[in-house]
Amino acid sequence: MSEYYFDGKGKAFRPIIVVLMARACNIHHNNSRDVQADQRSIALIAEMIHTASLVHDDVIDDASSRRGKHTVNKIWGEKKAVLAGDLILSAASIALARIGNTTVISILTQVIEDLVRGEFLQLGSKENENERFAHYLEKTFKKTASLIANSCKAVSVLGCPDPAVHEIAYQYGKNVGIAFQLIDDVLDFTSCSDRMGKPTSADLKLGLATGPVLFACQQFPEMNAMIMRRFSLPGDVDRAQQYVLQSDGVQQTTYLAQQYCHEAVREISKLRPSPERDALIQLSEIVLTRDK
Repeated sequence: MSEYYFDGKGKAFRPIIVVLMARACNIHHNNSRDVQADQRSIALIAEMIHTASLVHDDVIDDASSRRGKHTVNKIWGEKKAVLAGDLILSAASIALARIGNTTVISILTQVIEDLVRGEFLQLGSKENENERFAHYLEKTFKKTASLIANSCKAVSVLGCPDPAVHEIAYQYGKNVGIAFQLIDDVLDFTSCSDRMGKPTSADLKLGLATGPVLFACQQFPEMNAMIMRRFSLPGDVDRAQQYVLQSDGVQQTTYLAQQYCHEAVREISKLRPSPERDALIQLSEIVLTRDK
């Protein structure tokens, strides 16, 4: 069960970023291209924490497909799926403890707290329209970007003693992570299920108001009532989808993602030039143009 999603079918987006960041920071510090064993472990730990969160999310959402196949909970049931997610997290915790660096342990345990707090934020909603977008971005940071930001910071701590470099790594990961999720929320409206490997319009069906919905709501205020009842009435999901596609919600969310990516590029450009630094710049552009 725990090995089910470790089949090489995922994007491996997080470990790729982490290894590239490790090399970029090492080169910046002492011109070393080698990735330390502990830095490589952080890349593995990041993917394990991410995978555990997917298993648990699928239980909470009662999801039936992920990465183009049935979810753990649909095959083995909810109880075993929860335990499988816990087992992956415990394996990540053991690997983290083996690194033996208290600063790195503190950085990555923050990720697990953020994931849980982010899930609680997603379960709630704000009545005040002005607070909704801040709530959405905070949830997005905690559920998606925190893992990327803190994993990047962790490898920078292992490779370079300069706190300024740690902040560059963190800010790059944070901004790319938020952009990644914003585009994910766009693709929920613009991509097909076969391409994504999971059902589209899934967020609306779960009662979630993401960026495209919140922007569309500014043009169609009648969506407010639907957001507050979490699209629970018959026809709400279809109507909300139509409002989003008639509005510029998709375009505005994409533009916001571009702003976050520009900030990520601005941060990483502070490091010494290297192929790895350039690859991180290119990766931020790929985040914006991906279609799955």
